[in-house]
Order: sequence, then C-alpha cells, then structure tokens
Amino acid sequence: MNARTFPLTARERGRIAPTKLAHVVYLTHDLKQMLAWHQQVFEAEVVHAGPNIVFMTYDDEHHRTAIIEAPVAAKPPGTTGVHHIAYTFEDLRTLMATYKRLKALDIVPSWAINHGPTTSLYYKDPDGNQVEFQVENFPSVAETAQYFLSQDFTDNPIGVEYDPDDLLAKVEAGVSDVDLKKRPPGPISPIRG
Repeated sequence: MNARTFPLTARERGRIAPTKLAHVVYLTHDLKQMLAWHQQVFEAEVVHAGPNIVFMTYDDEHHRTAIIEAPVAAKPPGTTGVHHIAYTFEDLRTLMATYKRLKALDIVPSWAINHGPTTSLYYKDPDGNQVEFQVENFPSVAETAQYFLSQDFTDNPIGVEYDPDDLLAKVEAGVSDVDLKKRPPGPISPIRG
C-alpha cells in the first residue's frame, strides 16, 4: 500500500471553497440546435427563454445549463479550452439506459472508457463541447481515493476503452455491477478530444 494519503478537502484544511458546481453556460452561434441537443441528452426543461438566451434544468437547481447565442465562430478542433464536463449517474443500469435512449435518437458516444474510478461515456454536443456521463466504480469516496493512489492507476491513469453495446447487453442480462465496473486489462487509451 502506498504511504501517501489523499488530500484533505478545502474545508478540512480550514479554507473556504464552493459547496457545489451550480451551472454551465455555453456560447454558441446556433441556439436552436444546441437547445434541442441539450433537451434530448439531459431531458432538461426550459425555465426561461429569451431572444438569444435559454436557461434550463433537469433537477432541483433553478438552472443547470444556459445557452447564449452570439455571433461567434465555431471553435477550431485541437484548441485550448475546457476538455469536458462530467455528470454522475446513480448506477450502471441508469447510465446504460441513457446510452440506449440516446442511441435510439442517433446520439452516440465519441468515447466509451473505464477510467478505473469511473465507467464513462463521452458525448459531443453540436458545437463540439464534450460531456462525460459517468458512474462511480467504487462504493465510497475513500475507496476511490485509495484507487487513485494505487499502482494500477499510476500505471494507467487514463483507462481502458470498452464497447458500450457489449456492456449494455451484460447489464440487461443481469451481470453484477461490481463485476462490470472493474477496469478490464488492456492498453492505455489515448485521451480523446
């Protein structure tokens, strides 16, 4: 076992930090297309729509996403910026049910990977922004922290790609989540952008 410990939270260190991530705001040149995608993918409801801004939510937050339309150019591939924003699902069954629902709408992930700490599906919205839909692979934060400190994670901090159709079939066949969330052996995946 590695002698290092996982860092204390800011609060545990006597610091002031945010309590949660509240919302994400996107800037786009095509509000209608972005709105339709986010409503389908997140099953979000609009809480306010103006001539060039929309606020929406999918839970009890007043808004989780806003989209602003402005005369901007599309972001060239391979430029700097946010790589992705991740959203956690309750369990593997709900993650794969979402995959199945979106696939029926011809929305497919650009990357399916078991990172070790999470099993994840990455999607790109119409502007190329990536969202990660994930499920935690360990039952507690402490166990996840220990995995981050393990040799397995040191040897492969990115993860191993998987076939989401194969995983969906196993979930629907009733294979245990514990077995399915174990990162399989395999080559280190390159980071996809």
